Amino acid sequence: MARRVFEAWKGSNKFLFGGRLIFGPDAWSIPFTFLLIITPVCFFSVFVATHLRRELLPNNAGHVFLVAGVLFTVFVLILLFLTSARDPGIVPRNSHPPEEELCYDTTVSSDGRQTPTVQIPRTKEVMVYGVSVRVKYCDTCMLYRPPRCSHCSICNNCVERFDHHCPWVGQCIGVRNYRYFFMFVSSATILCIYIFSMSALYIKVLMDNHQGLTGFHLYLISTNQTTYENFRYRSDNRINVYNRGCSDNFLETFCSKVKPSRNDFRAFIKEESPRNITLATTWERPEEAEEENREERRQKVEDDLDIDEDVLKLQHRLNVEEGSDTGHHKIDIDQMRVGSNERAPTIRSEARHGNWETRRNVQEEDVIAGSSVRESRSYAAAEEGR
Repeated sequence: MARRVFEAWKGSNKFLFGGRLIFGPDAWSIPFTFLLIITPVCFFSVFVATHLRRELLPNNAGHVFLVAGVLFTVFVLILLFLTSARDPGIVPRNSHPPEEELCYDTTVSSDGRQTPTVQIPRTKEVMVYGVSVRVKYCDTCMLYRPPRCSHCSICNNCVERFDHHCPWVGQCIGVRNYRYFFMFVSSATILCIYIFSMSALYIKVLMDNHQGLTGFHLYLISTNQTTYENFRYRSDNRINVYNRGCSDNFLETFCSKVKPSRNDFRAFIKEESPRNITLATTWERPEEAEEENREERRQKVEDDLDIDEDVLKLQHRLNVEEGSDTGHHKIDIDQMRVGSNERAPTIRSEARHGNWETRRNVQEEDVIAGSSVRESRSYAAAEEGR
């Protein structure tokens, strides 16, 4: 049973439906390209076109947004199919080198023997529109490539008017599918512009009718502000020192590294013993201040009374022990009482921090030492009068 040409094909192409469709070896990229086209169109049809139909054009006239998008998408997919599934202009291979181009030559070996050899010139000249053009010989396809023909290393074929091998369509782009490739690229671009413009129109309708937050936050991002800063300092006319330009502001928001958290919520808590800390108050109520002043005055009066009582006791004790110079002692004691009033803060401080008996002994020693000095001075004055 005779085989068909596609069954014995030596290139890297893939054939479907009995050789009716021919694809490149990377035809697996075609479903991926199909999804890239159909996915945004589906989202557009469900979320944008149906809402624009109700918002802008009521009744049946609003279907134009949806129908236009769907029909244009079908047109783009047809062009994709025609670009990928057609013969791009493959030059058929030869089963043997062209005999008319063979050059026979004789080589002499080292022992003097002559060996005939066959050589094929690597290039030859052909006439194109009256101009001589050099073409190359393809060892794989065993032919001289036609002008503007090149051998595709991916498909392993010589393609006439070879442009490039497109991985998105999984096929070489040549003389037979270049027009469909160009129409596919241009129509896909127009479809993207249509979907983008209709989506922008839909966003504008949402902002006008529902006061959406998308446009407001786009403004905040472009100016590097927060909502709080915008409402708080809007009337102050302050210069925004954080504004680095629209593009840099978007890069800072979406492309900068997120700072690590300052809190380790999974860390174990370290138990610490409680400490009693008394904080000094910086204010107090007028009633509390008046009560405190009254308490200080009362404490001062009590301390003064205690000092007077101690002085009287010392006076009585000295009168009993010595029985003389009463007048001098009274004057000195009165003077000491006056001096004690001046030292009241010091004595009161001692009363707060020291022992009461210790303070009394110290006062007694001071009084006795002072009376002894004054008695010595009185005796010396009497001797001088004599």
